[in-house]
Amino acid sequence: MLTNSESICSPSFSTYDKSRILKFPGANARSRLAHLEETAPRNGQSIEMLSPTVNVTPHRVVARRGMEWRGMGAEIVQATSHDRVEYSFNSSKHLLVAYEQGVRRDGESSVEGLPRSTLRDVAKKLTFVPAGHAYREWYDPRTLTGVTYFYVDPAELPSDFEGSETVSLAPRLFFEDSTIWSTAAKLKQAIQSPGSENKHYVEALGVVLVHELMRLNRGAPRAEAHVRGGLAAWQQRIVTAYIDEHLAEQIPLATLARLVRLSTYYFCRAFKQSFGVPPHRYHIKRRIEQAKIMLAGRKHSVTEVGLALGFSETSSFTAAFRKITGQTPSSYHRSLG
Repeated sequence: MLTNSESICSPSFSTYDKSRILKFPGANARSRLAHLEETAPRNGQSIEMLSPTVNVTPHRVVARRGMEWRGMGAEIVQATSHDRVEYSFNSSKHLLVAYEQGVRRDGESSVEGLPRSTLRDVAKKLTFVPAGHAYREWYDPRTLTGVTYFYVDPAELPSDFEGSETVSLAPRLFFEDSTIWSTAAKLKQAIQSPGSENKHYVEALGVVLVHELMRLNRGAPRAEAHVRGGLAAWQQRIVTAYIDEHLAEQIPLATLARLVRLSTYYFCRAFKQSFGVPPHRYHIKRRIEQAKIMLAGRKHSVTEVGLALGFSETSSFTAAFRKITGQTPSSYHRSLG
């Protein structure tokens, strides 16, 4: 999987089925949560967190620990020096930022679509960055900054997740919401002391947090107003980034449409208006572009390249490659000298 930051050592737990929790309505999730809070354990193990995470520059000035599970992830980032530091993120995932502490002498924060802010004391503030929007901050810190990042993959939300088809998530910079803050604080505590028995508690907290984000944005208009002129710039970024991150996979149209808050029908029309080809053909084209790069590297055979990019047979890879380039993969490989 592509990442936009280095891998970090993260407490986590083994894979499990999200469907047991994600399809609960909000009230049921809260009821389940009340019981799970009483039984959550306090130990865990470490693995690497590989999903895209916030870039921190320079990385040596912070300590990071996190947890990821199906469709969501979270990490605690604590500044360890008073050196200037920058944070940035632009991904196919939503990002919620919870600032536990931090006062800066100078600095600036921005989320695409909103005015920039130079707020000095960011403690107890929240920022929400919808998928496909750029986020950037820099700090000349007066006090050490402590922040928790929560990542939500919109493609992993079931189509029947309450509110997911009717709510458009809007960017927000340095807002306050006591309900979201309370859930975020509980989730942070769970990250700090996870265990294999704790997974249902963390899942339930994640579901509640997503419901609260939906509630915060309820009533915002859907994105279909952009269809007549094709996909909006942020929609193009989020869809192309998702395709590039999942080149070797079969990507359902419904998944791409859900990422940009469009019906499948309108998404297909808007995508073709923006890129000149249907989503499936664009996906194949990107696979072949990556295949050319891999073949030029001379580290893999034609068969290995095809398999790595999701082609189950060399013949299907060869046919797709020839259709786009006019050459077979073997011929292209030989032409490189």
